[in-house]
Amino acid sequence: MRLRLGVLISGRGSNLQALIDAATDPAYPAEVALVISNKADAPGLERARAAGIATLVLKPKDFADKAAHEAAMTAALESAGVGLVCLAGYMRLLSPVFVSAWLDRLINIHPSLLPSFPGLHTHERAIEAGVRFHGCTVHFVRVEMDTGPIIVQAAVPVADGATPDSLAARVLEQEHKAYPLAVRLIAEGRVTVAGDRAVVARGAVPDAVIAPIA
Repeated sequence: MRLRLGVLISGRGSNLQALIDAATDPAYPAEVALVISNKADAPGLERARAAGIATLVLKPKDFADKAAHEAAMTAALESAGVGLVCLAGYMRLLSPVFVSAWLDRLINIHPSLLPSFPGLHTHERAIEAGVRFHGCTVHFVRVEMDTGPIIVQAAVPVADGATPDSLAARVLEQEHKAYPLAVRLIAEGRVTVAGDRAVVARGAVPDAVIAPIA
């Protein structure tokens, strides 16, 4: 039986699309069961609808408080039989209550090689810092923003003359590979959490996932 995914989005949903595309392979061990957005105009909702996936818009302003909003999300996810929640550009901080309810069943993709450059504007900050490698991280979510056991990372070299936009585009290509890979590993039972670390079965991922300089 395929692992049922609930994907939370706020925007264009390109990583959602990567998961949808991966799930078109009958051998892929997961499927997107529900997409929830806090914004009715999020373009990612159309991606889901085009694929015949159930969507739900839950605007925070329509609820008495954050607790009520998140309770509605949890109820919808549970009703859809979701076993893993995937954040894909969901631009709201989640409460400790929600994170605890989905502990080790809630993952995020972040556009940097965590723990470096948590938060926003990661590509600009990477260029300013003069790092030679930048990339993306898929991790289990914890209460502190952009922390939690790391599942998969992918790196790209930072070329001389790189701009935030050019670097973002190269990292995004790797995000679209790393997120489906991380979900696959979880769905196949090849990831366990031990304290602050995610332990991935030996041989499950390449020794290094590094994109060549374009």
